[in-house]
Amino acid sequence: MKMLPDFSPFRSPWSGSGPRVGVVMSHGFTGSPHSVRPWAEHLAASGFAVSLPLLPGHGTTWQDMATRSWHEWHQAVDEAYLELAAECDYVFAAGLSMGGTLALRIAATRPVAGTIVVNPGMVLDDPRALVVAALKYVVKSTPAIANDILKPDQDEGAYARTPVAAAHQLKKMYKDTAALLPRIDAPVRVFRSTVDNVVSNASLKFLQARVQAPVDITYLHNSHHVATLDNDAPEIFAGTVEFIQKTLAMRDGNGPSLEKDKADEQA
Repeated sequence: MKMLPDFSPFRSPWSGSGPRVGVVMSHGFTGSPHSVRPWAEHLAASGFAVSLPLLPGHGTTWQDMATRSWHEWHQAVDEAYLELAAECDYVFAAGLSMGGTLALRIAATRPVAGTIVVNPGMVLDDPRALVVAALKYVVKSTPAIANDILKPDQDEGAYARTPVAAAHQLKKMYKDTAALLPRIDAPVRVFRSTVDNVVSNASLKFLQARVQAPVDITYLHNSHHVATLDNDAPEIFAGTVEFIQKTLAMRDGNGPSLEKDKADEQA
Protein backbone atom coordinates (compact mmCIF):
# COMPACT_ATOMS: atom_id res chain seq x y z
CA MET A 1 0.00 0.00 0.00
CA LYS A 2 1.33 3.42 -0.95
CA MET A 3 1.98 5.71 2.03
CA LEU A 4 0.79 9.29 1.89
CA PRO A 5 3.78 11.66 1.71
CA ASP A 6 4.80 13.43 4.91
CA PHE A 7 5.96 16.95 4.03
CA SER A 8 6.95 17.95 7.56
CA PRO A 9 10.57 18.57 8.58
CA PHE A 10 12.38 15.98 10.69
CA ARG A 11 14.48 16.73 13.77
CA SER A 12 15.96 14.31 16.26
CA PRO A 13 18.47 14.96 19.09
CA TRP A 14 21.73 13.13 19.61
CA SER A 15 21.28 9.95 21.65
CA GLY A 16 24.46 7.99 21.05
CA SER A 17 27.67 7.47 22.99
CA GLY A 18 31.08 9.00 22.47
CA PRO A 19 31.40 12.18 20.38
CA ARG A 20 28.17 13.97 19.58
CA VAL A 21 27.57 13.54 15.86
CA GLY A 22 24.94 15.34 13.80
CA VAL A 23 23.76 14.92 10.22
CA VAL A 24 22.15 17.77 8.29
CA MET A 25 20.06 16.41 5.41
CA SER A 26 18.22 17.71 2.35
CA HIS A 27 15.56 16.37 0.02
CA GLY A 28 15.55 17.04 -3.71
CA PHE A 29 14.16 19.46 -6.28
CA THR A 30 10.32 19.72 -6.19
CA GLY A 31 10.36 16.95 -3.58
CA SER A 32 9.82 16.79 0.17
CA PRO A 33 11.36 15.35 3.36
CA HIS A 34 9.27 12.24 2.72
CA SER A 35 11.78 11.11 0.09
CA VAL A 36 14.61 10.85 2.63
CA ARG A 37 12.66 10.46 5.88
CA PRO A 38 13.42 6.71 6.24
CA TRP A 39 17.12 7.55 5.83
CA ALA A 40 16.84 10.27 8.48
CA GLU A 41 14.94 7.97 10.83
CA HIS A 42 17.59 5.26 10.47
CA LEU A 43 20.35 7.72 11.35
CA ALA A 44 18.36 9.00 14.32
CA ALA A 45 17.83 5.42 15.51
CA SER A 46 21.60 4.96 15.26
CA GLY A 47 22.06 7.75 17.81
CA PHE A 48 22.97 10.67 15.55
CA ALA A 49 21.36 14.08 15.84
CA VAL A 50 19.49 14.70 12.58
CA SER A 51 18.03 17.84 11.01
CA LEU A 52 16.02 17.58 7.79
CA PRO A 53 14.29 20.85 6.84
CA LEU A 54 11.49 21.38 4.34
CA LEU A 55 13.01 23.58 1.64
CA PRO A 56 11.17 26.85 0.91
CA GLY A 57 8.63 26.53 -1.88
CA HIS A 58 8.37 22.77 -1.39
CA GLY A 59 5.50 20.89 0.17
CA THR A 60 3.07 23.62 -0.89
CA THR A 61 2.39 24.24 -4.61
CA TRP A 62 4.55 24.42 -7.70
CA GLN A 63 3.32 27.99 -8.15
CA ASP A 64 4.83 28.86 -4.76
CA MET A 65 8.11 27.20 -5.71
CA ALA A 66 8.23 29.29 -8.89
CA THR A 67 8.63 32.42 -6.74
CA ARG A 68 11.56 31.10 -4.70
CA SER A 69 15.31 31.59 -5.06
CA TRP A 70 17.96 28.92 -4.74
CA HIS A 71 19.52 31.08 -2.03
CA GLU A 72 16.49 30.28 0.14
CA TRP A 73 17.05 26.55 -0.33
CA HIS A 74 20.69 26.86 0.65
CA GLN A 75 19.85 29.08 3.62
CA ALA A 76 17.40 26.52 5.02
CA VAL A 77 20.04 23.79 5.00
CA ASP A 78 22.76 26.13 6.24
CA GLU A 79 20.63 27.21 9.21
CA ALA A 80 19.97 23.55 10.04
CA TYR A 81 23.72 22.92 9.89
CA LEU A 82 24.43 25.79 12.29
CA GLU A 83 21.88 24.47 14.79
CA LEU A 84 23.55 21.06 14.76
CA ALA A 85 27.05 22.55 14.93
CA ALA A 86 26.09 24.39 18.11
CA GLU A 87 25.29 21.15 19.89
CA CYS A 88 27.49 18.53 18.20
CA ASP A 89 31.20 17.76 18.04
CA TYR A 90 31.01 16.75 14.38
CA VAL A 91 28.47 17.38 11.64
CA PHE A 92 28.05 15.45 8.39
CA ALA A 93 26.04 16.68 5.40
CA ALA A 94 23.78 14.39 3.37
CA GLY A 95 21.24 14.71 0.59
CA LEU A 96 19.40 13.25 -2.37
CA SER A 97 19.60 14.70 -5.90
CA MET A 98 19.49 18.51 -5.57
CA GLY A 99 19.72 17.84 -1.85
CA GLY A 100 23.07 16.25 -2.62
CA THR A 101 24.12 19.47 -4.35
CA LEU A 102 23.12 21.43 -1.26
CA ALA A 103 25.03 18.99 0.96
CA LEU A 104 28.15 19.46 -1.17
CA ARG A 105 27.68 23.21 -0.96
CA ILE A 106 27.57 22.98 2.84
CA ALA A 107 30.73 20.84 2.72
CA ALA A 108 32.45 23.55 0.66
CA THR A 109 31.43 26.42 2.94
CA ARG A 110 31.28 24.87 6.41
CA PRO A 111 33.65 22.56 8.35
CA VAL A 112 31.80 19.27 7.93
CA ALA A 113 33.36 15.95 8.90
CA GLY A 114 32.15 14.29 5.71
CA THR A 115 29.41 14.25 3.08
CA ILE A 116 27.04 11.52 1.91
CA VAL A 117 25.11 12.06 -1.32
CA VAL A 118 22.67 9.93 -3.32
CA ASN A 119 22.46 10.58 -7.07
CA PRO A 120 23.60 14.19 -6.66
CA GLY A 121 22.91 16.71 -9.42
CA MET A 122 25.63 18.99 -10.74
CA VAL A 123 24.91 19.19 -14.48
CA LEU A 124 21.67 20.04 -16.30
CA ASP A 125 22.09 18.31 -19.64
CA ASP A 126 18.49 18.72 -20.78
CA PRO A 127 18.69 20.78 -24.01
CA ARG A 128 15.99 23.08 -22.64
CA ALA A 129 18.41 24.18 -19.92
CA LEU A 130 20.24 26.27 -22.51
CA VAL A 131 17.21 28.53 -22.92
CA VAL A 132 15.55 28.11 -19.52
CA ALA A 133 16.16 31.78 -18.60
CA ALA A 134 13.90 32.86 -21.48
CA LEU A 135 11.66 29.79 -21.46
CA LYS A 136 10.31 30.59 -17.99
CA TYR A 137 8.51 33.62 -19.44
CA VAL A 138 6.79 31.48 -22.07
CA VAL A 139 6.17 28.17 -20.30
CA LYS A 140 5.27 28.24 -16.61
CA SER A 141 5.62 24.53 -15.90
CA THR A 142 6.45 21.17 -17.44
CA PRO A 143 5.42 17.59 -16.55
CA ALA A 144 6.84 16.23 -13.32
CA ILE A 145 10.23 14.57 -13.00
CA ALA A 146 9.03 12.79 -9.84
CA ASN A 147 8.88 9.19 -8.65
CA ASP A 148 11.70 7.63 -10.65
CA ILE A 149 11.56 4.61 -8.34
CA LEU A 150 11.86 0.94 -9.30
CA LYS A 151 10.15 -0.36 -6.17
CA PRO A 152 6.32 -0.45 -6.51
CA ASP A 153 3.90 1.72 -4.54
CA GLN A 154 6.37 4.47 -3.60
CA ASP A 155 5.67 8.21 -3.71
CA GLU A 156 8.42 10.73 -2.95
CA GLY A 157 5.92 13.55 -2.39
CA ALA A 158 7.03 15.73 -5.30
CA TYR A 159 4.97 18.13 -7.40
CA ALA A 160 2.94 16.96 -10.39
CA ARG A 161 4.39 19.90 -12.35
CA THR A 162 7.92 21.33 -12.46
CA PRO A 163 8.04 25.15 -12.42
CA VAL A 164 10.36 26.37 -15.15
CA ALA A 165 11.39 29.41 -13.10
CA ALA A 166 12.59 27.03 -10.37
CA ALA A 167 14.53 25.02 -12.96
CA HIS A 168 16.32 28.26 -13.84
CA GLN A 169 17.17 28.71 -10.15
CA LEU A 170 18.48 25.14 -10.07
CA LYS A 171 20.74 25.87 -13.05
CA LYS A 172 22.12 28.96 -11.31
CA MET A 173 22.75 27.01 -8.10
CA TYR A 174 24.60 24.28 -10.00
CA LYS A 175 26.85 26.88 -11.62
CA ASP A 176 27.55 28.71 -8.38
CA THR A 177 28.22 25.51 -6.43
CA ALA A 178 30.51 24.10 -9.13
CA ALA A 179 33.04 26.83 -8.41
CA LEU A 180 33.11 25.83 -4.73
CA LEU A 181 33.67 22.09 -5.11
CA PRO A 182 37.50 22.26 -4.99
CA ARG A 183 37.19 23.69 -1.47
CA ILE A 184 35.74 20.45 -0.09
CA ASP A 185 38.40 18.93 2.18
CA ALA A 186 36.47 16.17 3.96
CA PRO A 187 35.70 12.73 2.46
CA VAL A 188 32.65 12.23 0.28
CA ARG A 189 30.56 9.07 -0.08
CA VAL A 190 28.44 8.82 -3.23
CA PHE A 191 25.64 6.32 -3.78
CA ARG A 192 24.95 6.15 -7.52
CA SER A 193 22.11 4.26 -9.21
CA THR A 194 23.16 2.49 -12.38
CA VAL A 195 19.76 3.39 -13.85
CA ASP A 196 18.76 7.01 -13.20
CA ASN A 197 16.21 8.71 -15.42
CA VAL A 198 16.61 12.12 -13.77
CA VAL A 199 20.33 12.82 -13.22
CA SER A 200 22.81 11.57 -15.82
CA ASN A 201 26.34 10.28 -15.23
CA ALA A 202 27.64 13.68 -16.30
CA SER A 203 26.98 14.95 -12.77
CA LEU A 204 29.05 12.21 -11.17
CA LYS A 205 31.93 12.75 -13.62
CA PHE A 206 31.83 16.49 -12.91
CA LEU A 207 31.91 15.83 -9.15
CA GLN A 208 34.85 13.47 -9.47
CA ALA A 209 36.77 16.00 -11.57
CA ARG A 210 36.25 18.95 -9.20
CA VAL A 211 36.38 17.49 -5.68
CA GLN A 212 39.95 17.00 -4.47
CA ALA A 213 38.99 15.23 -1.23
CA PRO A 214 38.58 11.43 -1.27
CA VAL A 215 35.41 10.36 -3.12
CA ASP A 216 34.13 6.83 -2.54
CA ILE A 217 31.42 5.58 -4.90
CA THR A 218 28.94 2.77 -4.24
CA TYR A 219 26.86 1.72 -7.24
CA LEU A 220 23.23 0.73 -6.70
CA HIS A 221 22.01 -1.91 -9.14
CA ASN A 222 18.41 -2.30 -8.03
CA SER A 223 17.20 1.28 -7.71
CA HIS A 224 16.39 4.31 -9.83
CA HIS A 225 16.83 8.00 -8.98
CA VAL A 226 14.98 8.18 -5.65
CA ALA A 227 17.11 5.38 -4.24
CA THR A 228 16.34 6.34 -0.63
CA LEU A 229 12.83 4.92 -1.17
CA ASP A 230 13.92 2.13 -3.48
CA ASN A 231 15.20 -1.44 -3.22
CA ASP A 232 18.75 -0.42 -2.28
CA ALA A 233 17.69 1.91 0.54
CA PRO A 234 18.93 -0.45 3.29
CA GLU A 235 22.39 -0.42 1.67
CA ILE A 236 22.39 3.39 1.70
CA PHE A 237 21.30 3.54 5.32
CA ALA A 238 23.84 1.00 6.59
CA GLY A 239 26.55 2.43 4.34
CA THR A 240 25.99 5.91 5.74
CA VAL A 241 26.44 4.73 9.32
CA GLU A 242 29.54 2.79 8.31
CA PHE A 243 30.97 5.84 6.50
CA ILE A 244 30.41 8.10 9.49
CA GLN A 245 31.98 5.64 11.91
CA LYS A 246 34.95 4.98 9.62
CA THR A 247 35.51 8.68 8.95
CA LEU A 248 35.55 9.55 12.64
CA ALA A 249 37.88 6.64 13.41
CA MET A 250 40.33 7.80 10.72
CA ARG A 251 40.32 11.38 11.99
CA ASP A 252 41.85 10.27 15.31
CA GLY A 253 41.39 13.76 16.67
CA ASN A 254 43.70 15.38 14.11
CA GLY A 255 41.15 16.69 11.62
CA PRO A 256 39.60 20.16 11.47
CA SER A 257 37.22 20.98 14.30
CA LEU A 258 33.86 22.63 14.12
CA GLU A 259 35.60 25.82 15.19
CA LYS A 260 37.68 25.85 12.02
CA ASP A 261 37.28 29.16 10.23
CA LYS A 262 36.07 28.43 6.73
CA ALA A 263 34.61 31.33 4.77
CA ASP A 264 30.90 30.97 4.13
CA GLU A 265 29.90 31.54 0.53
CA GLN A 266 26.61 33.40 0.78
CA ALA A 267 25.68 34.68 -2.68
